[in-house]
Amino acid sequence: MREHRIYDVVVVGGGAAGLSGALTLGRSRRSVLVIDGGAPRNAPAGNVHNYLTSEGVAPAELYATGRAEVARYGVEVVDGTVTKANRVEGHDRARFEVELADGELVRARRLLVTTGLIDELPAIPGLAERWGRDVLHCPYCHGWEVRDQAVGVLATGPMTTHHALLFRQLTDDVVVFTHTGPPLAPEQAEQLAARGVRVVEGEVTGLEVTEDRLTGVRLRSGELVARQALVVGPRFAARADLLAGLGLTTSEFVVGGHVFGDHVAADASGATAVPGVWVAGNVTDPQATVIAAAAAGVKA
Repeated sequence: MREHRIYDVVVVGGGAAGLSGALTLGRSRRSVLVIDGGAPRNAPAGNVHNYLTSEGVAPAELYATGRAEVARYGVEVVDGTVTKANRVEGHDRARFEVELADGELVRARRLLVTTGLIDELPAIPGLAERWGRDVLHCPYCHGWEVRDQAVGVLATGPMTTHHALLFRQLTDDVVVFTHTGPPLAPEQAEQLAARGVRVVEGEVTGLEVTEDRLTGVRLRSGELVARQALVVGPRFAARADLLAGLGLTTSEFVVGGHVFGDHVAADASGATAVPGVWVAGNVTDPQATVIAAAAAGVKA
């Protein structure tokens, strides 16, 4: 029984990073338990892209295949949610104990935490329901699917112009909605104008959806701007509450001097400030794509 066993490694999270780490450990004949809450970040998306040999695979299919592969090497995978992790004092082998939502306790010598993140979206009615479908954030993950379409970019932070120019590479019909974002700098306005990107002033209050497809963006003025896709930059919130008992907290995730959310800091191998605890994937690197998260799990 699991409560009487000490695993070499407990992996918290069964997405690309967690399963890839578990596969590597299993092939090294480590005893490994993967605990997966069943809510991967990319669950709303229909397909995984830029994953060589698995281009276009559905996320659920990728993870089901991964579970089957790790099982070949003796890795155990269970469905469950880890609520907390603590040190085990005075035990000669186990260093950590994790508690599941159902009260089960599991002990391990090492922890690999791959719990991912939550994309926090602007509070616009209908936005969350379209997330990962025609409300998007990454041109490399989703841009091909909206090529040559009417794309809008919602201004929510300092990367608006950057996003607009990246999507302009994929379509010649891009509109920036200023919404509640900071005013465009003169240089940014020049860049957008040079590429034929139109800027629409005013706060966005909702989306127009016809037959389960985005057809327009509604402004507070009542104006409806026809669009087939909307680009939104979310705030990244690391799923890391379970680590509080270890004294491990999140820190700001900063790119180019701008804060885009939080993450669990780690070195290049994924080692955290707590000896014996590693992290991989979006919980530490919010920008990691699926294949990059998988590589980080192997490295950790």
